[in-house]
Amino acid sequence: MLRSTIVVSNRLGLHARAAAKLVTLASMFESDITLSRADPSTTANARSILNVLTLAAVEGTTLEVVAAGADEAAALEAVSGLFNSGFGED
Repeated sequence: MLRSTIVVSNRLGLHARAAAKLVTLASMFESDITLSRADPSTTANARSILNVLTLAAVEGTTLEVVAAGADEAAALEAVSGLFNSGFGED
């Protein structure tokens, strides 16, 4: 299991289009990928767009990403890269 902290950097936050990109990316990996806000009761499966949208992650929100599975390192790197790129929107 690998963990990383990321900050939502795109101006519109983790809205529907960005969440869809995340879900598509997460579905490419065997590993389970979860996102959590600082409040530990708010956790989302990165393969579920509804779960991801419930995070209500606006610009500047800090999230913890956890990847667990056979390809966890690649999954964590890909998800972090997507967030760092601003989902290609900025």
